[in-house]
Amino acid sequence: MLEQYKTIYEGGLGEIVEKKSRFIANVRLVETEQEAIAFIEETKKKYWDARHNCHAYVIGEHREVTRCSDDGEPSGTAGRPMLDVLLGEELYNTAVIVTRYFGGTLLGTGGLVRAYSKAVQEGLKNSIVIEKQWGVVLQVITDYNGIGKIQYIAGEHSLPVLDAQYTDIVTMKILVPVHQVERIGKVITEATSGRARMQKNEEVYFAEINGEYKLFDH
Repeated sequence: MLEQYKTIYEGGLGEIVEKKSRFIANVRLVETEQEAIAFIEETKKKYWDARHNCHAYVIGEHREVTRCSDDGEPSGTAGRPMLDVLLGEELYNTAVIVTRYFGGTLLGTGGLVRAYSKAVQEGLKNSIVIEKQWGVVLQVITDYNGIGKIQYIAGEHSLPVLDAQYTDIVTMKILVPVHQVERIGKVITEATSGRARMQKNEEVYFAEINGEYKLFDH
């Protein structure tokens, strides 16, 4: 289980022009090779009149599936540079297809490598890339004397408070990265002189998106 990893939340579209050739990059989240293949076929149909539809993708917890294709471009000038961008950005479960409409001028080997790499970077720039963290929903039960201290601890350690219920006691649900759970538990125990009770609820992936935290099951 990866404690954290970068992936695509929302795929984007990027386009560059080099010597009148158009390079259009489409980025998408893919979690299986079947999804990647379907994405490639769908894109080829959409851009059926293009000279090339080159692709690269990385899939799996250890990026065990990595594939790329030059789709008729000179060997090593398109797919591999595209894949290198994905690997260099440390992305997981990500596919990109760069469609080329030929502009009539040859770019040469170096020019193609630069153009395909730049197109992928442009596509990623227009995507929403997130970093997922593996965490625990920690339920904390305290009296009203302890609530301020726990809120301070959550704020100091940038821990999202998912929910808080106020009755004769206060029950809070705090999202804690898995590697911090033991330490945060000790901090809360010390701050409340042992009065706060804690219980680990579900383990989830979470990520901050536009200032809000979203939970994921994988």
